[in-house]
Amino acid sequence: MTTPAFQRSPDEQLEPGHGACLWRWQGLLGEAAGPVADRLYRELPWEQPRIRLYGSWKPVPRLQSWHGDPGASYRYSGLQMQPAHWHPALSQIREQVQKVLGLPFNSVLANLYRDGQDAMGWHADDEPELGPEPWIASYSMGATRRFSFRPRDGGPERLRLDLLDDELLLMNPAVQRHWQHALPRTRRCQHWRINLTFRQIQA
Repeated sequence: MTTPAFQRSPDEQLEPGHGACLWRWQGLLGEAAGPVADRLYRELPWEQPRIRLYGSWKPVPRLQSWHGDPGASYRYSGLQMQPAHWHPALSQIREQVQKVLGLPFNSVLANLYRDGQDAMGWHADDEPELGPEPWIASYSMGATRRFSFRPRDGGPERLRLDLLDDELLLMNPAVQRHWQHALPRTRRCQHWRINLTFRQIQA
């Protein structure tokens, strides 16, 4: 995947270590963000699949929907996902993300966290379909949630980010090589959040 050519300067750049770099942009869609988020909440074909975890099959603690270009299939934790067509609102967001970052993306994993009890465990986005140097763009809508990072060598949590409504986060390939990330549960959040993780599936 090509190196990004930002068309808009990031609001923040973070370097947690080992060559990893994170960039943040606020206000990607502006006034359109609320209506677009409501439309995705109502209209995406949300599912709660079961994945293989520690030798048994368990439902993921959130709802999700996989979309992409034809052939952009994706597999993780024993779950094989075939892409649904691009929803018009997802296409609108993808166009804006690609415009800002100067990177192409052919797929997106939409996650719906219904409240603070929905979560994402520790992981890295390093599946073979993403290739050896994956750039991952993550766009947040709705409630603010905390995003945590820890070294892949088993060290303690090192970085926490409060991801805001209408915020775009870009992770370079070194983030996936050297770090894991998670969205932990919280009692403080009672509202839903949608996260869109844009990826480039390799042929």
